Amino acid sequence: MYMPKLEKLLFTSSKRVPSKHTVRKLITFNTGRSYKKCLRRLRIKGIKPYKRMPSLRTIGCHLDKRRSWKSIARHPEVKRVENDVRIRVHLYRKHNSRKKVNTLAACPPELTWNICRIKANDAWPRTTGSKIKVAVIDTGIAEHPNLQIAGGINTMRGGSYADDNGHGTHVAGITAAKGLDGIKGVAPDVELYAVKALDSRGGGYVSSIISGVDWCIRNKMDVINMSFGLVGSAVSRALREVITRAYNQGIVIVASAGNSGTEDNGMIDAPASFAETMAIAATNLSNQITSFSSRGTGIDLAAPGEQIKSTWLNGGYMTLSGTSMSAPHATGGVALLLSRQPDLSPAKVAELLRSWALPLPSESEDEQGAGLLQLDRV
Repeated sequence: MYMPKLEKLLFTSSKRVPSKHTVRKLITFNTGRSYKKCLRRLRIKGIKPYKRMPSLRTIGCHLDKRRSWKSIARHPEVKRVENDVRIRVHLYRKHNSRKKVNTLAACPPELTWNICRIKANDAWPRTTGSKIKVAVIDTGIAEHPNLQIAGGINTMRGGSYADDNGHGTHVAGITAAKGLDGIKGVAPDVELYAVKALDSRGGGYVSSIISGVDWCIRNKMDVINMSFGLVGSAVSRALREVITRAYNQGIVIVASAGNSGTEDNGMIDAPASFAETMAIAATNLSNQITSFSSRGTGIDLAAPGEQIKSTWLNGGYMTLSGTSMSAPHATGGVALLLSRQPDLSPAKVAELLRSWALPLPSESEDEQGAGLLQLDRV
């Protein structure tokens, strides 16, 4: 059976610029040779894929919706063609932060309630997370007097990894704030890296996330925080593949469960639903799972996710709620544990943190996993 040349098929289906007639597709090749050959031929024809990932042999192209790309997907040199699906952050709401948060147990005045609740301060005499490389894949991280950023990348368009939304900066502070202004993160001495893969509205495409995970693998990160999910019931095999690769390289990946409450029929969002990630639900001041926290199989742990004060744009602070806020508590906890026991595998890290968790009496396993994160035994 005659197969037309792959590069010709790609050229006839690809458009130079996006339009209402195009769709973003990720094309993964079976070999590095096919990947390079196609890129070369497209370049000669003046078509530049919007995303190139050599280590994953994947390109992102604007394909014409009016043409069938089945012949591309079926081509022996192609591993798969999939949609470049949308991603959104797991922020539930912003709060007026002038309201004083009333805490349950005794908490030193220089710490926020959420840090005390997971007993991070009980681990600090032994470790504050130094030498552990933590990547926050998010909207970027803004410069802030209470944050020390070791480096990063912008996987959307290149350029600056500075935050133009606020979400990534808030998430980073929960893990790594230094302790100024009464705001200290779970692991204040980690090496913090900003991977900007989401835009100023807190949205983006899975291709930028995939590039971000690939960067984390190549730059030997120890922990990755993912406070976002695929939109709707979208799936991404390419994302699952790169996350599995990171996991197999020994990187611990922490993901927020989602903010769909009980709506999604017992489903938590991807990537939290992947076995290779630690899925984190959100608790409130009363140690209950919040109404917005997604329920479903696959939740590992719960952590504070309601009325969390952390770093924000322009050197400021903001109080937010969402499972987006819960995940970085666990990311900080992972960093503390790894700084004490650097040779633990991702599976062992998850097993230990789950064994130390505090089961919440009023919640089911589909809501809380093993229970509330507790770091006093690290």
